[in-house]
Amino acid sequence: MATMKIKKGDTVKVIAGKDNGKEGKVIHVDAKKKRVLVEGVNMLTKHTKPSAGNPNGGIVHQEGAIDISNVMYVHKGKATRVGFEIKDGKKVRIAKSTGEAID
Repeated sequence: MATMKIKKGDTVKVIAGKDNGKEGKVIHVDAKKKRVLVEGVNMLTKHTKPSAGNPNGGIVHQEGAIDISNVMYVHKGKATRVGFEIKDGKKVRIAKSTGEAID
């Protein structure tokens, strides 16, 4: 399986779908399904039964997963594509717009 270009903790911008243009931080990356959870994006309404963790139950708003192809990495305030380079024997992510190393 190829290396994922988006990682947990990255700031991304949604480029397609109902939340087009929104930015948020990646909460979770599912590499097998190629989907990501982004803070405040694709909000779902879930009706929950009372449980030990939530004794009253009720309506809970939570993020839903979106396809990784619908988000772009944000570098210095601009959405950019991500590539890989070998620097000092290590594989690092680079921002295609500036050529700078991301991490």
